Amino acid sequence: MRAFIAAGVVFFSASLCLSAAPALADVQERLKVVLDDVAALTPLRTVVIAHDGETIAERGYGGHSVTAPANIKSASKTIVSAMVGIAIDKGLLEGVDQPVAGLLASYLPDAPDPRLRDITIGHLLSMQAGLERTSGQNYGRWVASRDWVRFVLAQPFADEPGGSMLYSTGSTHLLSAILTRVGGKSTLALAREWFADIDDFSIASWDRDPQGIYFGGNQMAMSPRSLLAFGEMYRKGGVAENGERVVSARWIEESWRVRTHSRFTQDGYGYGWFQRNIAGEDVSYAWGYGGQMLYIVPSVGLTVVMTSDESAPSGRTGHREDLHGVLGRIIEAVKTGDTTSN
Repeated sequence: MRAFIAAGVVFFSASLCLSAAPALADVQERLKVVLDDVAALTPLRTVVIAHDGETIAERGYGGHSVTAPANIKSASKTIVSAMVGIAIDKGLLEGVDQPVAGLLASYLPDAPDPRLRDITIGHLLSMQAGLERTSGQNYGRWVASRDWVRFVLAQPFADEPGGSMLYSTGSTHLLSAILTRVGGKSTLALAREWFADIDDFSIASWDRDPQGIYFGGNQMAMSPRSLLAFGEMYRKGGVAENGERVVSARWIEESWRVRTHSRFTQDGYGYGWFQRNIAGEDVSYAWGYGGQMLYIVPSVGLTVVMTSDESAPSGRTGHREDLHGVLGRIIEAVKTGDTTSN
């Protein structure tokens, strides 16, 4: 693959037939306009765009690089979700209907609420555990506690297991604790082993709780290119570039099936993935605080990563909606001159 630079945007060209090259050039010219325009979005740090398996444009803003690690925040919940799917395929977990109380018995509070026995792996993945959230206003108190897993399991029930969506990083942290137990290794070691076939996949750093359990669903550093490589594996049905299967196609299908909806955005939510229609296309996306985004648009062969300032919220400021709008323009740029039609 050969890269070239035009007005600060890095573009890529593969060995293409002459009839396809003009169409790709047209798409890249439209993307250049988009990436020029979005420089006005102050929190935006990087954008990387892949179409049909080829990275066709990327840009860093304000001195930021697509190769430097960035804290992807809650976008890491999609990584944990993939690991749960792998653990099920390996027989380390029985399935999404497996109760979690037996897996975390040593962390259960004294005289536990009987409903703890009803929480399943699937409930944790879809944010339907029913326990009071440890995100939002409760986050600081949770991470200041001595035992994060025990703290989550001691929360009062705000709904029944399987009820409404209660977005809580504590739920994915319980999954990290479960993976550590059944996998016999740290979650980081398992991730490096299970995702080894993905070119460019790398977790540069990852925070841990006081017991040494890696933070399930937050404080994970990956470069935008690395996150894109993970997303491309999902777009290709769970298969890495070398042809090795990483995640089962069935798990991806189950992960993208809407099970509940966010009360904040009304977007659908599956197992670690949000679902939304953008520019007329169904989009599966991971979202981290500040605007750390991984978008997959299977219908047009797109995988897009955007990273932003991690210190400011993206929901109530409108930045998240701005990023959805950027993706819409990228989708339109690709659809207008789809290289696969040549």
